[in-house]
Amino acid sequence: MLNDWLVSHPSNLIWVVLCTVVLYLVVVALARWSGVRSFAEMSTFDIVVTIALGSMIASVVVSKNPPLLQGLVAVATLYVLQLLVSRLRSRFSVFEAATDNRPILLMGPGGEIKHANLRVARVTEDDLRAHMRRANVSDTRQVHAMIMEGTGNINVLHGEHHELGDEPWILRGVRDYTR
Repeated sequence: MLNDWLVSHPSNLIWVVLCTVVLYLVVVALARWSGVRSFAEMSTFDIVVTIALGSMIASVVVSKNPPLLQGLVAVATLYVLQLLVSRLRSRFSVFEAATDNRPILLMGPGGEIKHANLRVARVTEDDLRAHMRRANVSDTRQVHAMIMEGTGNINVLHGEHHELGDEPWILRGVRDYTR
């Protein structure tokens, strides 16, 4: 019984190698076909597609059921779905809102910490300090805005002499729960 668990028939191992190589080549070809979007910072939808791809590939590689062709169709379908959603997102704001997380303002002009926004984003003041250090900001008065992007990245807009103005274009769509 232990031997069955540790050792596999050579034909099964050949099947694993064949499926892995074919799926690898198909995923690389589909990623090249779908363009840079496949490797961009991930939205919620991108993360779901990535997890589903990994699960499908693993299922096909280690099992004869589902067969290779069925796995290839599933992988191709996910890539087509990702391209379709990407195009719908760029054309219709309702699709963008359904698939993407909107950015959140964590710190406002002059280093004003937006505590309500920190709670929504589940970010601590220690996180803010770390990102300020990463952005080479030593004085909170230089911060115009610190934003958690929909991808989870935090960006710091800062500078001594440049103000953002009353309604800056760069902050359009950024959520602020303190207003």
